[in-house]
Amino acid sequence: MSVLRRSREFRLLFTGQTMSFAGSMITYVAMPYQAYRLSGSSLVVGLLSVTELVPMVAAALLGGVLADALDRRKLIMVTEAGLLPGSVLLAVNAAAWHQLWLLFVLAAVSAGLYGVQRPSQDALVPALLERDDLTAAAALTGVLGNVAMLAGPLAGGGIIALAGLPAAYAADGASGLAGLAAVTLMRPVPRAAPEGQPGLRGLADGLRYAWSRPELMGSYLIDMAAMFFGAPYALFPALAARLGGPAVLGLLYAAPAAGGVLVSLTSGWTARVSRHGRAIVLAAAAWGGAIALLGWAPGRWWAVAALAAAGGADMVSALFRMTLWNQTIPAGLRGRLAGLEMISYTTGEPLGSLEAGLAAALTGSARVSIASGGIACVAAAALITVALPGLWRYDTRDHTPVSPDQPAVAPGPEPSTVPSRP
Repeated sequence: MSVLRRSREFRLLFTGQTMSFAGSMITYVAMPYQAYRLSGSSLVVGLLSVTELVPMVAAALLGGVLADALDRRKLIMVTEAGLLPGSVLLAVNAAAWHQLWLLFVLAAVSAGLYGVQRPSQDALVPALLERDDLTAAAALTGVLGNVAMLAGPLAGGGIIALAGLPAAYAADGASGLAGLAAVTLMRPVPRAAPEGQPGLRGLADGLRYAWSRPELMGSYLIDMAAMFFGAPYALFPALAARLGGPAVLGLLYAAPAAGGVLVSLTSGWTARVSRHGRAIVLAAAAWGGAIALLGWAPGRWWAVAALAAAGGADMVSALFRMTLWNQTIPAGLRGRLAGLEMISYTTGEPLGSLEAGLAAALTGSARVSIASGGIACVAAAALITVALPGLWRYDTRDHTPVSPDQPAVAPGPEPSTVPSRP
């Protein structure tokens, strides 16, 4: 927690985004529950997730460019304010209109606004902290982020069960308002001069830089594959309907976060690990193995345990991916690369929900869909490691962390030419 004491601006940003994220996790449970209740179809729930994909990808790329060109704090404030009317409309729809199509529209709009916001949020962190604090900040973000992911779904399931869907959406709106207030209290943050071409033309510079670093591309691709094959969230409402209803649905959504919290609270050992690439690969494979076990879980608590194990593995991967990104990407490219990072960890889940829903519809079995996806996740991690061996070889001791004002430079030799450590 010392990193919070040392930086007032990071403390406000962190507090505001944690509150906002906790509320969004309530809607994360409420929207698929409402979609399943209106349609009775897991495939529709999967399609709802996919609806968010295109606007989120396009907005993340645009948001990355804007984060390197404009005031990042103001971008966060504007997008946070833009999300508030969506919560109001969702509450009204749940109370009076009961329109399935409106869920799809609001999901797309919210995804677009979030896509513009997130690169600015990620790019601000290295500018607010000393370089040596970045690993601690990643662990802290993991702890509180997972606490929000744990409390949000549990609260969402409880609110839906006790007070109904309108109250759940209203709670999300209130948390977003609190988050906006915290960010508004931040002082203006000086921004680094952007590298490369201004505007959208600068996006190509970010893409070229990412492509020039195999370990960076590998970290993106392995996370996308893990979510695509091993994120069966579209099946949770159907599973919960058989296991006890909305309260159980909250448990299923919250279980991965519980595992993530446990790993974050015991993350001191990560400071002694230098082979970050291997840690990322092994954690992705562990996620897949836990999801495969979820497919054959005999009861609700076995399912919760499997999901908690998966969440713990995902948190290990996230800690090392965030450290790799924050320590090695130059400040002038940080917004654009944050947009690419966001695509890597957000596109897989909507596509994975669709994949899980389709597989369950084709096989007639949620168990087969979930278990086969977990196995495919392990296989994908192995294939990406073979295709991009630089990820497996990446050792933080072989790379000098960039300073906040260091400009982008051409990458060093390919990881295959860097002497390996014993």
